[in-house]
Amino acid sequence: MAFKFLIFLGLVAAASAVVLPVAVKHVEYAEAPAEYQFSYSVHDETTGDVKSQQEERHGDNVVGQYTLVDADGYRRVVDYTADEHNGFNAVVRREPLTQKLVKTVVPVAPVAHHYVAPVQHVSYPTYYHH
Repeated sequence: MAFKFLIFLGLVAAASAVVLPVAVKHVEYAEAPAEYQFSYSVHDETTGDVKSQQEERHGDNVVGQYTLVDADGYRRVVDYTADEHNGFNAVVRREPLTQKLVKTVVPVAPVAHHYVAPVQHVSYPTYYHH
């Protein structure tokens, strides 16, 4: 009986698949050149994290710059461009900072906590069987 029920369910599933219409709607969007501008910056005196970036794109042409402060006290400046004909090009320069922004972190010695467990002497009776 179970076998007949499974065959019936299989036939219903096959019939449903044949009856269901398949609709595909293709949406086309107008081609438009990419256009954007963005910029951000971070200036954290506590950690010495100082960086920025700005970029803009018009069609296939991208122009931008980012800066960051290296650990040795120099600012790295990267000017870059990208386009369909020349690819990605970057010019990197390093500038000494007039004031040192990198903070010196003084290590703190870890505090050692010693815990001595109390010693408890337990005497067990000794039984000798002779």
